[in-house]
Amino acid sequence: MPRIQSFEIYSVDLPFKNPFKHSAAERASSYSLFLKCVTDSGAIGFGECLPREYVTGESRDGAMQMLAEAMLPRLVGREFDSTAELEAFLRDCDGKAPADWALDDAPQTAAWSAVDLALLDAFGRAFEERAMEGERKPLPPTFRYSGALSSTGGWPLVKSALKQRLFGLCQIKLKVEREGIVAAVATARRVLGGKVDLRLDANMAWSVNEAIETMADLARYGVTSVEQPIASDDIAGLARLVAATNVGVMVDESLTDRDSLEGLIKVRACTAVNVRISKCGGLTAALARCREALAAGLVVQIGCQVGESSLLSSAHLALVSMVQSVTYAEGCFGHFLLKEDPVAPLLQFGRGGCPPAIPAGPGLGVTVDESALARWTTRKETVAQ
Repeated sequence: MPRIQSFEIYSVDLPFKNPFKHSAAERASSYSLFLKCVTDSGAIGFGECLPREYVTGESRDGAMQMLAEAMLPRLVGREFDSTAELEAFLRDCDGKAPADWALDDAPQTAAWSAVDLALLDAFGRAFEERAMEGERKPLPPTFRYSGALSSTGGWPLVKSALKQRLFGLCQIKLKVEREGIVAAVATARRVLGGKVDLRLDANMAWSVNEAIETMADLARYGVTSVEQPIASDDIAGLARLVAATNVGVMVDESLTDRDSLEGLIKVRACTAVNVRISKCGGLTAALARCREALAAGLVVQIGCQVGESSLLSSAHLALVSMVQSVTYAEGCFGHFLLKEDPVAPLLQFGRGGCPPAIPAGPGLGVTVDESALARWTTRKETVAQ
């Protein structure tokens, strides 16, 4: 029976090819955490998360401290006699540390995401099984990835939009700022043409009244939905937008765990959700959130944090294969964004948003190049018996 022998936590800054900007942040590197899990049988697995204070309330240093001091010491020495037993444990956790660890009040879904993935990867390798194999199906034949346009205007926006149109992308999300929104949307629509499904991400840039007024203008350009138009904790305001506008209201930062999703559904505060593995507590919990959202009649977008490596992209593909009814997907950006991805195989979507093949190996199916990871590691912690 494999037993957890040790963990290593890496604070990592994978560099971007170009800075990525939206109304809530601008960054030039991934600002991520990698988690290595080693079993006494010699199996090694990795997890990954990208803590964002404006998303889950977790900083990278805070998440690293929680992992090193509160979560991982309780897991070292733990045994699982099968992948089924591990998956049952993770389902009971539901994206957070077990309740008897007394961490319920602390933001932790990003940190637990790294734990969830590292355990699925390590024990999948120990038992020579793909993570959550029993839930998986082939990817839907029509499944495609979306493109993303950063907050720019003028010629840079025209050039980026033209590149994505020529690349054959049929769904594109435009990240907008507080000013010049309608003009940017008008420009994007002219360049992309009328057939592209265009949606926006406002990253909490507006007040409720500004959102109502702006979304009325956006409807003229065929915008499908606006993601997180107002503050994440303004649930009543989101419900007002759903009732007052004819543009879809997608939540992102408002959704992190089961309780937040139930609250949104209860008051009809959204028409769509953006489920991201790194903010929702890992692959196991993200699958549960997608299924709950679909049962409530919501549109599901499976998203990603900017800067994910092919490790999280492999989990992303697995999630799509399990959920199936995915309207939008963002991920597998690979070298479109990262200068170096320390994970093989490189998982990057192709022309028209065609997904890469799902890795077939045990665990998450990908391999972390630890020498490449070390080049971008700024801090490291070890937790062992």
